[in-house]
Amino acid sequence: MNSIYLGLDVGSVSTNVIALDAGSGQLLASVYLRTRGQPIPAIQEGLREIRDTLGRDITVAGVGTTGSGRGLAAVMVGADVVKNEITAHAVAASQVVPGVQTVLEIGGQDSKIIILRQGVVIDFAMNTVCAAGTGSFLDQQAARLGIPIENFGRLALGAQNPVRIAGRCAVFAESDMIHKQQQGHPLDDIVAGLCEALVRNYLNNVGKGKEILPPVVFQGGVAANAGMRQAFSRALGTEVIVPEHYGVMGAFGAALLAREAAPGASTFRGFELTDREFRTGGFDCRGCANHCEVVELREGGNVLARWGDRCGKWSNAVAV
Repeated sequence: MNSIYLGLDVGSVSTNVIALDAGSGQLLASVYLRTRGQPIPAIQEGLREIRDTLGRDITVAGVGTTGSGRGLAAVMVGADVVKNEITAHAVAASQVVPGVQTVLEIGGQDSKIIILRQGVVIDFAMNTVCAAGTGSFLDQQAARLGIPIENFGRLALGAQNPVRIAGRCAVFAESDMIHKQQQGHPLDDIVAGLCEALVRNYLNNVGKGKEILPPVVFQGGVAANAGMRQAFSRALGTEVIVPEHYGVMGAFGAALLAREAAPGASTFRGFELTDREFRTGGFDCRGCANHCEVVELREGGNVLARWGDRCGKWSNAVAV
């Protein structure tokens, strides 16, 4: 029977699940799914695909969760380790590129930079306000231009004279792109100009005041875009390393953290949870002037967890 560690990264755009061999730490299987505003079905589908890939003759030695939905995922699957995205991405990058000093991570709706020295995170920053430069913005622009997102980077690499586009805001960037199109600039020059603008926006906002030193690792879904990779390399004047599993590095880090914790007997609730009925709901607590919005997770008729209350009146009352 094969023993594995599971890592789940549940975000607003994607849900990623990976399985590591418990002995070697080798990545055995990975699943990338669109969350589509429904994290519970995405988690269930991800675990189902892992089980179908590896077969039923497996045992789970530990589970780690990360991402904005890490708390929900942890209760649902019975996680042994729950960590934030900064820690998970830093651990994964350090595993793949020992001695990494800068991690650039751009996902579907946010972006972050992580500064490491001697393997320790000493600084980081996140951008969750403006959509410029994120995967969802690039998807929108590719659709508006009628370009498959898979061809976006290839077009950028073929540019002869990238145009200058205002990238400080998603709205301004789109308006500027339309203006450049109306002026008759070639599409590849516009696409390359957009990539350079988004990199400037990232470095001037997320990376502002940060000492960006090599080795530099670029991960997250946007790392698939060759135009963005080239733009970062030019702006930083150094090679930008894209890991093989760049799109699931958060889940990879979560699994590595579970492996490092070596929980002994895992609290994983079993692959059978893929066939169970989970529901989320919520209510306003009127117990005091705070009027907390309490969220609860139910399995069948049982409440698994509640959160959102400041005083613990509801969350502490649940016996999991």
